[in-house]
Amino acid sequence: MAKRDYYQVLDVPRNATEADIKKAYRRLAMKFHPDRNPDDKEAEEKFKEAKEAYEVLTDAQKRAIYDQHGHDGVDAARQGGGGGGPGQDFGDIFGDVFGDIFGGGQGGRRGGRSQVFRGADLRYEMELDLHQAVFGHSVEIDIPRLIECETCQGSGAAKGHTPVTCDTCNGNGQVRISQGFFQVQQPCPRCRGSGRIVKNPCDTCLGQGRIRRSRKLSVKVPAGVSTGDRIRLGGEGEAGRNGGPAGDLYVEIQVREHAIFERDGDHLSCEVPVSFVTAVLGGTVQVPTLEGEVALKIPAETQSGRVFRLREKGVKPVRGGQRGDLFCRVVVETPVKLSAEQRDLLRKFDESLRGDGRPHTPREQGFFDGVKRFFSGQ
Repeated sequence: MAKRDYYQVLDVPRNATEADIKKAYRRLAMKFHPDRNPDDKEAEEKFKEAKEAYEVLTDAQKRAIYDQHGHDGVDAARQGGGGGGPGQDFGDIFGDVFGDIFGGGQGGRRGGRSQVFRGADLRYEMELDLHQAVFGHSVEIDIPRLIECETCQGSGAAKGHTPVTCDTCNGNGQVRISQGFFQVQQPCPRCRGSGRIVKNPCDTCLGQGRIRRSRKLSVKVPAGVSTGDRIRLGGEGEAGRNGGPAGDLYVEIQVREHAIFERDGDHLSCEVPVSFVTAVLGGTVQVPTLEGEVALKIPAETQSGRVFRLREKGVKPVRGGQRGDLFCRVVVETPVKLSAEQRDLLRKFDESLRGDGRPHTPREQGFFDGVKRFFSGQ
């Protein structure tokens, strides 16, 4: 029976990339693998056919021969000792295709390199006053972290000694375990993925290659940060293993509550107590801001709860843009601890209001009118 064209077998164009070929083979291998199709001769033949096509088309030299001379050229090259041929154990090629899913291929194929581990990221919670968050601040913090051992330069071995290749994983840092028709790679249990064994450990780090030390860092907090913002300090986390890069340090901002101001994004708000007389006759009160007091003009007949807006007295966004505003909510204070004379004056004042026939309390009148309509069903 004549062999089918390898490109047709994998259903890829003749200019397909190696990644396209691997993807196509993965799909067919999953579909026709003998473990998924027991006692199915047709599926087994299709699997072998796909494997053979994959072997040839992922080898640059074999593919060039096939493209020029077809199956005859590949067969001639095999007879001349030019390759392993379709008799190769399909476990190797199947693992090579799927190895990237489970952390790498076999040691012989991948060059026997041990694993490199990036250092862990660290988190530090920084509390700031509102003023520090709004205008920026520089803070010195003390961070305990794992750093590379200076005695052994991270190797973990005592002076005059070097780590040896792990004989369990042959320096790969991983071992392969079969699970059904999958071959799953896991970190070597003996060397814990490093690919090396320390027989004479360093006295300083006890063979770990890293030691815990505290380091002082100066963190510049930009103006405008708020609770939940994070500042990333690259490379200031824990040291990596086997020459891996250090992790990062993330400084998380927590802004303390303020006695006067409440923050909502880039805006601030506060309550401004106003005397009864000032609210009635009008006047000027001093209002606090983060940059000092400013004068706020209170119009006559101002009601409690009225909000005044002071533009650009809020927070400047940390990522740029227009500064927020300050919203001042008026709270009219009721006089307390009155003398008998003052009480008498207020009674006379109230009588004068009620006697002139004009609506001096529109909100009160409107409220009671609404209550009457509610109970009368109107």
